[in-house]
Amino acid sequence: MFFLQAPQVRELARFTSLPERFRTRTTSVWADANRAGRPTDSFLEGPVFDRQGNLYVSDIPFGRIFRIDAAGEWTLVAEYDGEPNGMKFLDDATLLITDYKNGLMQLDVASGQVRGFLERRNTERFRGVNDLVFDRGGNLYFTDQGQTGLHDPTGRLYRLRPSGQLDLLLANVPSPNGVCLSPDESVLYLAVTRGNCVWRVPLLADGSVAKVSQFFTSYGPSGPDGLAADAQGRLVVANPGLGYVWVLNARAEPVWVLRGPEGASTTNIAFGGPDRRRLFVTDSTHGDVLYADLESAGLPLHGKQKL
Repeated sequence: MFFLQAPQVRELARFTSLPERFRTRTTSVWADANRAGRPTDSFLEGPVFDRQGNLYVSDIPFGRIFRIDAAGEWTLVAEYDGEPNGMKFLDDATLLITDYKNGLMQLDVASGQVRGFLERRNTERFRGVNDLVFDRGGNLYFTDQGQTGLHDPTGRLYRLRPSGQLDLLLANVPSPNGVCLSPDESVLYLAVTRGNCVWRVPLLADGSVAKVSQFFTSYGPSGPDGLAADAQGRLVVANPGLGYVWVLNARAEPVWVLRGPEGASTTNIAFGGPDRRRLFVTDSTHGDVLYADLESAGLPLHGKQKL
């Protein structure tokens, strides 16, 4: 890949690792479909911070949600019959989870109770929801990926309005994954993992989308996954197949490449720390959370009730 100016390269450091007491290498239905049947002890995803600075992560194959404090200590918050992936806070007490097996679920972080939020659309099950983001108005955007790809470009992007109205915005995506919004919320960025690219989705005043384009093209065995934006409007892209995190400017040129350790699968990202300038990265291969300090803060996240 050719760039006008070579990006700066930085190595991701390890913040913390899933403790051994939570690791049991075993097969699972999820691993059969997604890891070629290889035994796995975890697959971390969905990092998100609460107001107190605790980091929450999901563990897809074993239906677990963990809380990690500022010192890197892990607590099991919930374990249930599901495959949790992306997470955002509805309010201070409730996590909203995209669950591949069950649809949208909600977790009371104090009690560990998990219950349904939006499990079906018109009585039809979702294909496999993946990631989500709220805008300032409380609209929820989420992806329905399933096993779609270039062979089956029928993945979906939805918007759930505060009124409960569910809008299907896109139905032709080959593997829709991570989502984030530009600072002014006029554009949604959509990771298209098995298309190895990121789409730019303009959000129009009448609620529709048009002139959807391909913003960034990656390479390698597995394309973009988790996304985030910073205060400068730069797009941060986790790329698990390369073990990279790209930091892209407005022309989609990488200005930074953050590299994980050998064999890393950098699945998703979240800004944290006192000034939100520290980027935290889930490395699903090793069960680690990595980090790098950046010069620009991440955008604040919003919930159904603004945080």
